[in-house]
Amino acid sequence: MTKHRLMPRTKVVLLAGVFASSTAVSQAAAQSAATVAKPAGTAATSHYQPEHFSKRAELHYRLVWGVDSLSVKWTESGEVIRFSYRVLDADKAKMLNDKKYEPSLIDPEKGVKLVVPSLEKVGQLRQSSTPEAGKSYWMAFSNKGRLVKRGDHVDVVIGQFRAEGIVVE
Repeated sequence: MTKHRLMPRTKVVLLAGVFASSTAVSQAAAQSAATVAKPAGTAATSHYQPEHFSKRAELHYRLVWGVDSLSVKWTESGEVIRFSYRVLDADKAKMLNDKKYEPSLIDPEKGVKLVVPSLEKVGQLRQSSTPEAGKSYWMAFSNKGRLVKRGDHVDVVIGQFRAEGIVVE
């Protein structure tokens, strides 16, 4: 009879030991994950900060298209998305300012395609002058309904030019 009484008590003690050790292990894992995520002496990174292009992508845009400093910003309370870039080589960058190519900003995850609006008295909200090296240019995309948000990864397409995965700031 004592054997039967000890058996349930032994199981309870063993289960309590397993539970206590698993709790201690999970707490230790959580603490080590916290120290890995936020090392001492460094600022915590936020997923809202824009990601920069890889070195290879930056080199591609410079060598093939003659542009750098590509950025996409959420402006006018989200009603407008502004794409800007700096021209390094005016000949290579001509397509980006050419009026015959209609620019579009695409959010592939949401299936959204934004266009540059054309206002009656102003015309298209983009710069279309002949590009000059060292100057920055921009275009504005209508984001009616605020479908594209900060942190989204978008593509900008102008003719054969395609900048992929730009994070909306």
